[in-house]
Amino acid sequence: MIRATQLFLRAFVTGVVGACAVTAQAQDPASYPNKPVKIIVPFAPGGGSDFMGRLLAKQLSEKLGQPFIVENKPGAGGNLGAEIAVKSPPDGYTLMLTAASYTVNPYVYKVPFDSLKDITPIAQLARGPFIIAVNPKVTANSLKELVDLAKKQPGKLSYASAGSGSITHIASEYFMDVAGIDVVHVPYKGTSPALTDTIAGNTQIVFGTVASTIPHVKGGKLRALAVSTPKRLAALPDVPTAMELGYKDYQVTNWHGLIGPKGMSPDIVAKLNKAVNETMGAKSMEANLESDGLTASPGSAADFGAQLASESARWGAIVKKRNIKAD
Repeated sequence: MIRATQLFLRAFVTGVVGACAVTAQAQDPASYPNKPVKIIVPFAPGGGSDFMGRLLAKQLSEKLGQPFIVENKPGAGGNLGAEIAVKSPPDGYTLMLTAASYTVNPYVYKVPFDSLKDITPIAQLARGPFIIAVNPKVTANSLKELVDLAKKQPGKLSYASAGSGSITHIASEYFMDVAGIDVVHVPYKGTSPALTDTIAGNTQIVFGTVASTIPHVKGGKLRALAVSTPKRLAALPDVPTAMELGYKDYQVTNWHGLIGPKGMSPDIVAKLNKAVNETMGAKSMEANLESDGLTASPGSAADFGAQLASESARWGAIVKKRNIKAD
């Protein structure tokens, strides 16, 4: 009986030590990653964020020698997936692809975590503009003419968004505030129906993402008046920026980044940041990014953290000022 007990205890201790060794190895920055890494995409498959997540996962898998696997967790404007990510162990094996809407969500939803304090910023991936476009029947051939038309007819024009509280809603309201115009908001459940109804003329204005809007601009179904970033879009070189046209306070970037739970090892963060910057900056990525109107945004984890804080403060002020609510 004593011999059996001794054997049991020895096996138990050996198992515990072995388990601790495996855990230590899993968290050792020098050996990271030594097993598959999960990247949560908090949106449904098929959208721009899913495209970016899968593109990144493929490249990181090749660069770091372990599978990086995308797991879609849509819901609550991205908050469902974010909650899962921030409450995961901070060992570097659960990450999240985040979008510009992440810095808006705390102000339009009841978010059960601190969007800045409960995360570890890792890297920004890429960024691009929104396209300010109108139905071709709108009698405005420039952004100035659109603003003048809206001022002459307050409350008569309408704009479509991907939903109340979405980044396209915020970007649109921000412009209305800067331009001092009254335009009616018509929310939709996604970018596609918002574009469809603007093309049909049921709404007149849309602030669209590049990938979804350019085909309609080039096909003559929408007229592009400006882009929301300080730099013109290579795919539409004749379309000016809003800043060029005198709206110097208006600048909105549609971006994606990579974050993890609070408490990640700085060495693992540095390794991931380096891999992301090398991946997104590679020549082979240019065509993939350009197809979505994006450019790589290399930078440190600290740079990305500072941007998250800055964007969060800006959108919080706009949400409060414009009394923006989620669906």
